[in-house]
Amino acid sequence: MSKPSYVYVTYIRSTPEQVWAALTDPQTIRKYWFGITAESDFKSGAAWALKFEDGRVADTGEILDADPPRRLVIRWRNEFKPELKAEGYSRCTMQIEMADYYPDFGGKAVKLSIHHESEGDGDKFIVAVSGGWPKVISNLKSLLETGDVAFKS
Repeated sequence: MSKPSYVYVTYIRSTPEQVWAALTDPQTIRKYWFGITAESDFKSGAAWALKFEDGRVADTGEILDADPPRRLVIRWRNEFKPELKAEGYSRCTMQIEMADYYPDFGGKAVKLSIHHESEGDGDKFIVAVSGGWPKVISNLKSLLETGDVAFKS
């Protein structure tokens, strides 16, 4: 039986290096993630945490794989909602690759794929991220392409 999972794919007019930087720089993360920031050095084996503006811990985990600017894998657990924390850890894989679109017109973009999968059988956390990722990544895309986010906090 497959584990509960969610996949989100988008294309961003940017470079893999710029997308990687946006996914790993705490100040940039704060801009597109509604004031939440990340604490990590984003190297394999490093601790990782997302924190609210008031310092409360939202999520914790570990960087399982970091291959800049191509791949980031995080073992991830929600910390602030008891029913989500009880489900345990999930795995979030972010894949960054160049993708040609409309090659006859010279168009290029970065394909960002996010695959978030539960390590257990619970699906509440995956349902929660399926509502969050589209807003967060839409903000990331808008920030990189226009300099401003789509959704304000």
